[in-house]
Amino acid sequence: MFSDKDEFKEAFLKKLEMTCGKSFNESTVKDQFYTLGLLIREYVSTEWINTNEHYRIDKVKQVYYFSIEFLLGRLLRHNLLNLGIEDIVESGLNDLGIDLTDLEVVESDAGLGNGGLGRLAACFLDSLASLNLPGHGCGIRYKHGLFEQKIVDGYQVELPDQWLRNGHVWEVRKADLAIEIPFWGEVEVREEKGRKLFRHINAERVTAVPYDMPIAGYKTDTINTLRLWSAEPSRYPINQDVLKYKKETEAISEFLYPDDTQDEGKILRLKQQYFLVSASIKSIIQTYKRQHRGLSEFHKYISIHINDTHPVLAIPELMRVLMDEEGLGWDTAWRITTETISYTNHTTLSEALEKWPVRIFQPLLPRIFMIVNEINERFCQQLWDRYPGEWEKIESLAIIAHDQVKMAHLAIVGSHSVNGVAALHTDILKYREMNQFYKIYPEKFNNKTNGITHRNWLLKSNPHLSNLITESIGDKWIKNPNHLEELLTYSNDSSFLDSLASIKLANKKKLVKRIEAQTGEKIDEHSIFDIQVKRLHAYKRQLLNIFHVMYLYNRLKEDSHFHMHPRTFIFGAKASPGYYFAKKVIKLINAVAQKVNNDPYTKDKLKVTFLENYRVSLAEDVFPAADVSEQISTASKEASGTGNMKFMMNGAITVGTLDGANVEIHEKVGEENIFIFGLSAEEVLNYYHHGGYHSMEYYHHDKRIQQVMDQLKNGFFPEVMDEFEPIFDSLVMENDQYFVLRDFASYVNIQERTGAAYENSMKWRQMSLVNIAKSGYFSSDRTIDEYAKEIWRIHPTR
Repeated sequence: MFSDKDEFKEAFLKKLEMTCGKSFNESTVKDQFYTLGLLIREYVSTEWINTNEHYRIDKVKQVYYFSIEFLLGRLLRHNLLNLGIEDIVESGLNDLGIDLTDLEVVESDAGLGNGGLGRLAACFLDSLASLNLPGHGCGIRYKHGLFEQKIVDGYQVELPDQWLRNGHVWEVRKADLAIEIPFWGEVEVREEKGRKLFRHINAERVTAVPYDMPIAGYKTDTINTLRLWSAEPSRYPINQDVLKYKKETEAISEFLYPDDTQDEGKILRLKQQYFLVSASIKSIIQTYKRQHRGLSEFHKYISIHINDTHPVLAIPELMRVLMDEEGLGWDTAWRITTETISYTNHTTLSEALEKWPVRIFQPLLPRIFMIVNEINERFCQQLWDRYPGEWEKIESLAIIAHDQVKMAHLAIVGSHSVNGVAALHTDILKYREMNQFYKIYPEKFNNKTNGITHRNWLLKSNPHLSNLITESIGDKWIKNPNHLEELLTYSNDSSFLDSLASIKLANKKKLVKRIEAQTGEKIDEHSIFDIQVKRLHAYKRQLLNIFHVMYLYNRLKEDSHFHMHPRTFIFGAKASPGYYFAKKVIKLINAVAQKVNNDPYTKDKLKVTFLENYRVSLAEDVFPAADVSEQISTASKEASGTGNMKFMMNGAITVGTLDGANVEIHEKVGEENIFIFGLSAEEVLNYYHHGGYHSMEYYHHDKRIQQVMDQLKNGFFPEVMDEFEPIFDSLVMENDQYFVLRDFASYVNIQERTGAAYENSMKWRQMSLVNIAKSGYFSSDRTIDEYAKEIWRIHPTR
């Protein structure tokens, strides 16, 4: 559309007048952002159309990535960067007196995800397009996302995330492609020409309206699609209470992860999951039928990937469409379904392996339940043939048992591939958590270690470091991040290492300004920035981190000879609205911050800050500023982690357990460039299996632990009194499920080593360089290449 800045300026000014109906001099920053967004979307439209036409004409096999989350962040600079027009646009805007950064902050973070699951999906979409692979995303267009987090008196308060307040410039509403989704009602069964026919009658119907977003690859002509579905009332509702129907319908796409502690929330979550997969599968089949005759070879042209258990209903829904709407028999439909669908498992936590009560599932999705029940019956018959008389084993493997539909079991049985997301995680699935399934289907299980898009988390978010890298080794690392290893030739180059340190300091100063603007707290940019940002969950052990801070505070107060390099502990996390224990931890972090930061004796050595409303656009300032990356989950509990990769890529040094992808980071960088502590996964799993851990012993025998634990309830925090007794009870009285006290001494020791290492500035810079250089393996380009070749069987199209 434009080849230089003058051409851009002319197009921009013309578009602004046409779009906003006002002159440039009268325009606001919002007008300018919206105009630029429209201009970019138009810029990609031709290639977007051409990409889809190419897929259609050449009958290219395509993958559809089903995910309940897509955590995209802001897309303005990301799109400019990928389209290769960032410099032209930025220069043209400068001529007009516009700072591109001012336009960036107008854009809201798309409220479509919460944590690693959603950010992984976003990275995968970027890599698919950048590798010229035919792959699209399917999700839900949440009106309010998860929630906007406010911290009031140290407590988390949830507010609706109004990310759509000013519209979303990147999306295109396609009401003509809307699809009807049925809930409730009954199934009418009749026979015709010797076969049973099923019809869902008296259903309450919801309209799924697609909103499409272009996903541009990095300097390629491939523009894939993220299709998000919005729930709207059907034109002809049968519900007599129209207002109630409207409210319940719109709730489907209103919030991510509604509280499911009560039946109402369970029903809403299950509605969301079926809404996503039913709309997506119907849409995919409609597109497929315009290009192909019959569905007997559907799996040869379509792959559907389910990201965790939330979209597992894709299995019975695809069966339903193939049988009820396309007239295929069970065996043919089952073969097509299992060869089409693949599944990624993201957890070993039993509470995260979704199970739905039959009493809720069956009436809400009557035909789907019939199909799931038939899948279960046939699977149990196979189990009986394999394990005759072993009722307990069959019961434990069944898809439906004890009034529960087990979604992970359905996912394994109904797909051709089951992958974990780190080598350790996959081994735990194969040899422990899902060992019985692995014995039945060993060919299905495989590993695909997660990755992140280095173009977002290095090239975009850390431009000064990116420029230094390009000046040193050329720009080939942007397309092939394995070339980052060439940086190792600078390991003893003092000039390069000084530049690395200067860039880190500049990034820290940038974050300091942001923290001061948000909290009023003044941070020492020369202190160690020790950062833990991730979803708040007990297994991620933010508690262990804040207990260490309390220990340091006690030590500074009591031991005048104690030396430590000034350290700033930075936290960022959202707790699920119904997760009251996690909310107590947030309050504790903020209570410690108030205590520590206001103590004149310690404030120059120790600071604590909690970053409100942690999100992608904030993370893009956090990762480049970090010195220490906290990856301290209980070993065996974190499937992979991707924050560990983002920190590493930006030169932070990991303090972590041998859990998830930390194991592979450790292998890549070597023992001397990472700080490992704590129980191993094997030791943790042995404790769970055989017992033998008694947290009370650690409380009584380690005075440091006893002091910190007692401070939770002895008036150390006078303004909250008994607020933290539930934390004390969970660790001491309820035996510390995630081994916080067991790993405390090891954690303190490794943190002392970390602090000492930081004071050897040359050695620290060399460690930082090694982490950057070895981070190329953890690019999502590598991960997606493995998925494409080994699971989806798709190929680059250009």
